[in-house]
Amino acid sequence: MSRRIGFIVPFDFALDREYWQYASAEASLHITRTPYQMGPVSLELVSAVADPAIVAQATRSLVKIAPDVIAYACTSGSFSEGTDGERRLRETMLRAGAAAAMTTSGALVEALHALDVSRVAVGTPYVEAIGRRLGTFLESAGFQPVSLVNMELQDGICDVGDDEVVRLAERAVRPGAEALFLSCTNLPTVHLLAPLEQRLGIPVLSANQVTMWAALRMVGARAAIEDQVLFHRAAPGMSAAVP
Repeated sequence: MSRRIGFIVPFDFALDREYWQYASAEASLHITRTPYQMGPVSLELVSAVADPAIVAQATRSLVKIAPDVIAYACTSGSFSEGTDGERRLRETMLRAGAAAAMTTSGALVEALHALDVSRVAVGTPYVEAIGRRLGTFLESAGFQPVSLVNMELQDGICDVGDDEVVRLAERAVRPGAEALFLSCTNLPTVHLLAPLEQRLGIPVLSANQVTMWAALRMVGARAAIEDQVLFHRAAPGMSAAVP
């Protein structure tokens, strides 16, 4: 029987295809969006899409079809209030009826633990104020960000070209980095991860990749893409959540 995975994504999310690229016949995907918000990508916007009332309503819009897990798939929305904020998001979703709940930032933490990584290079499309929150989140979760490179974009993240993503990766990598994380579920990355891993010699993680990896593991389903280090090296695990 196909397992159901529900996703809560921001209103401007345009990369549904990246999740479906990972989905095998063992899992069906069901996506809902938060309400439209005016303004540039900023801390204010991040707070709006992570508002507990909005997250609870989005969760309730999915529970009738009984997903095996619901993922809050916004990286910045799940790291902006730290590890406590990530936990509160999961609790909000569970109270609203989710059978199981996870977030993109919680999935990142799980993936880094599964790869036994502590030193992580970070590249983001964000403005500096948002990027700094990611660095703080990683530190509070027990990791060492060895770099933090931001593209300073306030719009159009879903339209960033391949060459720009590759340049971001190259700018972010530092000697001694054990993995690279490319943040933001709206940054196109999936088709670039395996080539970047071959080029850079370390695991390259992205927001949609870790979200889908963790969700599939939680429902016991295989991924349709397995040419990335995370999918063939990571040890088994189920929590996909910050402790």
